[in-house]
Amino acid sequence: MHDPDALLDLAVGLARDAGALLLDGQERVRVDVATKTSVTDMVTDMDRASETLVVEGLAQARPDDAVLAEEGAGHTGTSGVRWVIDPLDGTTNYLYGNPNFAVSIAAEIDGAGTVGVVFDPSRDEMFTAVAGRGAHCNGEPIAVSRADDLAHALVATGFSYLPERRAAQGRLLAWMLPAVRDIRRSGAATLDLCWVACGRVDAYFERGLQPWDLAAGVVVAAEAGALVEGLDGPVPGSGSVMAVTPGLAGPLRLLLGGAGNAG
Repeated sequence: MHDPDALLDLAVGLARDAGALLLDGQERVRVDVATKTSVTDMVTDMDRASETLVVEGLAQARPDDAVLAEEGAGHTGTSGVRWVIDPLDGTTNYLYGNPNFAVSIAAEIDGAGTVGVVFDPSRDEMFTAVAGRGAHCNGEPIAVSRADDLAHALVATGFSYLPERRAAQGRLLAWMLPAVRDIRRSGAATLDLCWVACGRVDAYFERGLQPWDLAAGVVVAAEAGALVEGLDGPVPGSGSVMAVTPGLAGPLRLLLGGAGNAG
């Protein structure tokens, strides 16, 4: 049997260390932007440095676990535990000095999302959840909003880097905007899910995501009371997600369906 508390403590410590590394590196990235030297390689280096820190920490503590990580530092395991890691979610924000970026670490036990940790280093906010035990931010319980009127809902989403998909997403937003209070786009899926969890937005949806974009945040959102489902199939395999406070789930589902899956 695997102890979820031990997995949580390990993930929290590594996420905090990776977040500190990213904050330190962001200053150097900003200097490179100002001097017009190469910034793409620097950001890639910071992604990889954060991932290396997390993966090496996991290997030292739990060498038999599997790892799936965005930058490719993954491997199979024999323990039944798999870690899913996004070492820097919100890379474009990071490059521009925008504070919306995060480190995301999830632990799956026998294929089931069990532990979710998302660390926002700019705000020093640590979102955590263990399946069946609720969600927290910096140790305090969090919960989704009680919104039940779609016309008053604040809805988050994200956009693809592919021009044709962006065009479709623009058409979807044109369809949605008259039906909701407003739309928000943070640029970091992990934070969008956590912000649903703590009521900063009432709902979040997006297509074209990867497992590491979703794994930890989905656990946090679900444990905070959100209804979490895929738009095109199961989460996270379909690469799509809708996370929403329960009172808005039906109306938002109908609205997205009525748009003809334009996004």
